[in-house]
Amino acid sequence: MGWKPNRTEKRPIYKQIADYIEQGISTGMYSTESMLPSERVLAEELQVNRSTVIAAYEELQSLGIVERKKGSGTRVSTDIWGLEHRRIPNWSRYLERGSFLPNLPVVQKIRKETQGNDLINMASGELSPSLFPNEQFSQILSEHPFTGYLGYDDPQGNEDLRRTISDHVKEYKNITTTPAAVLITSGAQQALHLIVQCLLKPGDAVAIEDPSYCFSLPMFQTAGLKIYRLPVDSQGINPDDLIHLHKKHRLRMVFLNPDYQNPTGTVLSMERRKQILNLSAEFGIPIIEDDPYSLTSFDGIVNSTLKSMDDNGNVLYISSLSKIIASGLRIGWIIGPPKVIQRLADAKQQVDFGHSIFPQWIANQFLGSAYFHPHIQFLRKQLKQRRDQIVISLNQLLDDKISFSIPEGGIHMWCKLHRPEDEQKLLEESIRNGIAFVPGTVLGSEKGYQRFTFGRAESTYIHEGIKRFSKVLINLEK
Repeated sequence: MGWKPNRTEKRPIYKQIADYIEQGISTGMYSTESMLPSERVLAEELQVNRSTVIAAYEELQSLGIVERKKGSGTRVSTDIWGLEHRRIPNWSRYLERGSFLPNLPVVQKIRKETQGNDLINMASGELSPSLFPNEQFSQILSEHPFTGYLGYDDPQGNEDLRRTISDHVKEYKNITTTPAAVLITSGAQQALHLIVQCLLKPGDAVAIEDPSYCFSLPMFQTAGLKIYRLPVDSQGINPDDLIHLHKKHRLRMVFLNPDYQNPTGTVLSMERRKQILNLSAEFGIPIIEDDPYSLTSFDGIVNSTLKSMDDNGNVLYISSLSKIIASGLRIGWIIGPPKVIQRLADAKQQVDFGHSIFPQWIANQFLGSAYFHPHIQFLRKQLKQRRDQIVISLNQLLDDKISFSIPEGGIHMWCKLHRPEDEQKLLEESIRNGIAFVPGTVLGSEKGYQRFTFGRAESTYIHEGIKRFSKVLINLEK
């Protein structure tokens, strides 16, 4: 046997051995009813412990591929193909070996527990239903019945919507662009996915904020990227850290969320924005600016985006309607050099033949209507009230146990426990008591941090949610 298990591979050695034998059975190397090598012989041949071979054989036995009898050894199952010579695929193997990584277990748990359960959801990064402009949508539908084309549209997205977005970002964010430089995506997450898959390759070094929403996305690991962190302080990332990382690792791309950063709520200072743009131009590093929250600014002042200050075309700008209108619309966009947009549009066309027509139509109607600005004003007022409520609740119920900074926009509150608890137990007990949040380590931080999303929970439930969390925390400290 020339084959040997790969000791540098993350998969356990016993699973590698089981896979190899299963493949040998499929190709006829081991025929039906033939005896497999003894545990001792195979262990010596592969230079592994006998217990590893036993685990491999037990794995194959559980799948019905081999039969084991004490004193008689291990043989290929006599009924491996079944009575009708059919065999069920080993789906567990396929699930383990797929190239696209699953979400972190804790993310899967939070998603599962917040679907349909009667708990206060301060985990999901979205707006509550009461903040959606449902009445305005109904009015638009009654005043402007849809009469458009329902076939495949331009892979870049509907041209009317791209033109409206060009006008929108000029009016609200001082970004000058054209429809040719805009790609409509299924929210900001698809935008990130397209950029990672089309513009980077395995082994490329990229920098993300620490902590960061990007840390929770397996797409970076799936793409084989080397991820380096840029610590976030009260003014965002430090440009000196960016210089240090680039000199050491030759960064290919930097991902930033400058305004009301998820999860910390911080704002990248204007001085640092200028320094980062200068460094991008000096080193030729593309900046991916993710801007879901800037329009939620509670005082109504929208900071200058990196893209609006970009004179060299170094910034790919991502935004969406998910955090300001409705997440279910799945309308996001990328703004960048037309040749880059065309490359990303080609990839999107391969995945879904372009974005669905109807959500684009209603998004276009709403963005270009007189309803949009009053809705943003309403949203800012409501989110500020919820921010104020969670601040009051945290101070009343957890004043001596937790610290936090107060964001001036966005939908998240980033909190640090003075005495860290078992993170897994804290989350499980909180969910059991009817309150969900996101542990900080999911977002790349050290233990002891939590993210509470005040934009998702209805105002009347915020205090009750923090009260439930406080009760759990006090019980765990006893």
